[in-house]
Amino acid sequence: MKRIAIDMDEVIADFTKKHLQVYNEAYKEDLKMEDLNGTRLWKIRASLSREILDFVDDPTFFRDLEVMEGSQEVIRELTKQYEVYITTAAMEHPNSFTAKHEWLKEHFPFLNDMNFVFCGDKSIIHADYLIDDNPKHFANFKGEGILFTASHNIHEQKYTRVDSWKEVYQLLIGE
Repeated sequence: MKRIAIDMDEVIADFTKKHLQVYNEAYKEDLKMEDLNGTRLWKIRASLSREILDFVDDPTFFRDLEVMEGSQEVIRELTKQYEVYITTAAMEHPNSFTAKHEWLKEHFPFLNDMNFVFCGDKSIIHADYLIDDNPKHFANFKGEGILFTASHNIHEQKYTRVDSWKEVYQLLIGE
């Protein structure tokens, strides 16, 4: 059975939507998703980058992220033909472990906890495919990188790209 590694933030969990909402509330701004096209929030507000990144270090930040549309249904289907692992670079925000684990158990109860990988460098992941929004994780990955579209990566053209979970389904199951 082939193996698929799937990132969490911006692939199955809507990280940017919440990050933008928390930022807008804290700084009384009205930034929109389209304001982030080709960049990240902490880059367009560089003078506040530390404060913006600190929002994510709140141990509860990741607990109530919205589920990306279609991810649950498609991942359930993928488990019928592939070994599926959720691989999140949680070492970037170690306070996120508990919230991320609880979130995964709530929204993806059909996945085994043993298939949740909390790591830093995803090149250690041995899989045939890695679905991720951050192309840096493909650099030393031995399998095929599949770039999941997010506002920050819209200009990246080096990898196979999917814009939705429907496209993931078509690419990997093909019905």
